Amino acid sequence: HLMLELDGTTNESRLGANAILAVSIACLKTAASSLRLPLFQYISNRYRPGIRPKVPGPIFNLINGGKHGAGNLDFQEFHVIPSTRLSYQEALRAGAETWISLRTELIHRNAIHSVGDEGGFAPNLFTNADALELLALVIKNSPYRLNQDLFLALDVAADEFYQDGKYNIKDSPKPMSTSELISFYINLVKDYNLFGIEDPLAQDDFAGWAKLKTMLPASTLIIGDDLVTTNPKSLQKAIDHGSCNATIVKPNQIGTVTETVELMRLAETHNITSIVSHRSGETNDTFIADFAVGMGAQYAKFGAPDRGERVAKYNRLLEIEDYLSHL
Repeated sequence: HLMLELDGTTNESRLGANAILAVSIACLKTAASSLRLPLFQYISNRYRPGIRPKVPGPIFNLINGGKHGAGNLDFQEFHVIPSTRLSYQEALRAGAETWISLRTELIHRNAIHSVGDEGGFAPNLFTNADALELLALVIKNSPYRLNQDLFLALDVAADEFYQDGKYNIKDSPKPMSTSELISFYINLVKDYNLFGIEDPLAQDDFAGWAKLKTMLPASTLIIGDDLVTTNPKSLQKAIDHGSCNATIVKPNQIGTVTETVELMRLAETHNITSIVSHRSGETNDTFIADFAVGMGAQYAKFGAPDRGERVAKYNRLLEIEDYLSHL
């Protein structure tokens, strides 16, 4: 609060959001250390007193497309999500084994192009549906059961292929209207029982988001990232329009821990699922892993189980799960 007052602007432009957030995190770490508490426990005690911390379910980004990939897939991320009935350790193992199986299959097809920013593969595939079909095949050929042990989900990042009121994707021979793209999503959910779709439409199309949400099963997460930008005011607007039932949480997107906590409290009040997320450009710092646990996030999205800056956060959740098991 003090730093927000010192800054005095609505977008932290005077002191800078990155500088404010770094000081906020340093203060939390210092306070936790002075009380000889794990960081997640201090965060929980401060912001969610009396509630036992729990490790969130991981969301693994195994195929990278859009700006995060090699440019041949329109959708930005293709996810594998373990069932929440698995322990975190079991879920991490399932994600890692699926990543290895996917690599083996891509090598067999001679389809590996590169690895994306977030550790997922950026393969040579023709359409976005091909990527889902590939993930489904890999899971079906594994010890895990599709739609029981492991689920599929998408981060579409629709603004990246939205132009002049139309959506341009390789799955369609012509640009798609909002209604046509919604129909496309409905079919994908039917075919693959998608767990969730992040940023399915343009970020200012609150009505379109609401229409999609009403046309899909209530269990399907419609996840706002570009729609919400970790901003409590934007989330409130999305709630008012009925546009989403889940939100991405990125502390450095809004710039302060205080405002991030405000967003997550607002989400909890309105039964909006919180997904604490990394950024494409990351460091090995594990603060957001502790933050996700301490704030009671339902899910954590830290990329693929690959690359040090991603694995560090997944490993931190392993440490926290072990710590909690001995309480």
